[in-house]
Amino acid sequence: MSRPEKHSLTLAGHRTSVSLEPEFWAAFRELATQSGKGINALAAEIDAARAPDTGLASAIRLFILAALRNR
Repeated sequence: MSRPEKHSLTLAGHRTSVSLEPEFWAAFRELATQSGKGINALAAEIDAARAPDTGLASAIRLFILAALRNR
């Protein structure tokens, strides 16, 4: 795996940065495309559903893992 890359996302009108490995960014974009959503919209859904003690990057990784397991 590669080093994490930081990308900016807009959630509820606010900019935030998330660091994920390039492989996770690629999988996240693929899942967003498959669901007909942009990555900001999908990230906002994940953000709204995550536990308060779970970071957004971790929540996105877990979302990707769950999606791959459900295939």
